[in-house]
Amino acid sequence: MTKQNVVVSDAEAEIMNMAISVAVSNSSIFTAVAEKPPVGPPGYISISRKRFLNLNLDSINGAERINSWVDSMRASSPTHLKSSSFLKEDQSSWILQHPSALDMFEQIIDASKGKQIVMFMDYDGTLSPIVEDPDRAFMSDAMRKTVKKVARCFPTAIVSGRCRDKVYKFVRLAELYYAGSHGMDIKGPAKGSKYKKGSQGVLCQPASEFLPMIDEVYKLLVEKTKSTPGAKVENNKFCLSVHFRCVDEKKWSELALQVRSVLKEYPKLRLTQGRKVLEIRPTIKWDKGKALEFLLESLGYANCTDVFPVYIGDDRTDEDAFKILRERGQGFGILVSKIPKETTATYSLQEPAEVMDFLQRLVEWKRQSIRAHSML
Repeated sequence: MTKQNVVVSDAEAEIMNMAISVAVSNSSIFTAVAEKPPVGPPGYISISRKRFLNLNLDSINGAERINSWVDSMRASSPTHLKSSSFLKEDQSSWILQHPSALDMFEQIIDASKGKQIVMFMDYDGTLSPIVEDPDRAFMSDAMRKTVKKVARCFPTAIVSGRCRDKVYKFVRLAELYYAGSHGMDIKGPAKGSKYKKGSQGVLCQPASEFLPMIDEVYKLLVEKTKSTPGAKVENNKFCLSVHFRCVDEKKWSELALQVRSVLKEYPKLRLTQGRKVLEIRPTIKWDKGKALEFLLESLGYANCTDVFPVYIGDDRTDEDAFKILRERGQGFGILVSKIPKETTATYSLQEPAEVMDFLQRLVEWKRQSIRAHSML
């Protein structure tokens, strides 16, 4: 049985049951629909969620489902993309489609002239490096100073899968907007915002009714997974994360079985996947893209043609925001990644260090623009 690397978009329609990416195999778990595949990097296959049958927890053989979960966990791991001349060719092809935001900086600025830039950024893997222990994903002092400067120049929001309070403890900047739990917990600046009239803070929590259920499932998952070394369950208030970055690959099937045994009793929760993490969320139609739209509306830019949103993120869940920007025809998305991935983002950056370089250049351009304007 031959397996190929799969890059799956998270920017497709919302699913009510669980739909996750799987490595291409002879498995009967899903039925592919005949359609023209999207353009992607050579050597990669793009499989839309529309090409999967919803994986109903009661209708699919449990063993097959667990195998699909493990295949997906393997496919999501960058360590399985081996370095080779073939991969370098893929990288070159991919970068032509998603050029570096640093290399294209002048073109980006030209496109934003006369418009209000609004900044949206993920946290893990974007403002801080990906680390084995999620509780130690600290951002550098240099990055914090840079983000602080960005917020002085533009409305700025952090949009993360983390609990909003936890993200705030990492960032520690009161002048930002924070959208935690994949956008299901949004709050405006503690000190108010110079970009929004009135002092009443922005607050949006569309999944509040799920809090008791989330807490209940969290306790069950902690108990179920404690026998798997390296597994870590994180309570992000309106969603849960099961981290397997530190779990031996031989134990992934065991972990997947443990998670399934809990989730099968909770049909109102769905499972998606990020970078070495299983995400458990309510089935409501809300994601980072919806959070972006809510924040733009809160700032008074819902129907404006002179707004220029910029979203920087590294994870599949950020694709929902990238897709919204494409649909609006405003601003652009920047994917942070060192490897080719299917994405609706326009540009790319390789790592948080490049994100900081881009943000610093943006701040410097804004300052020069203000100085030039004041001299007229």
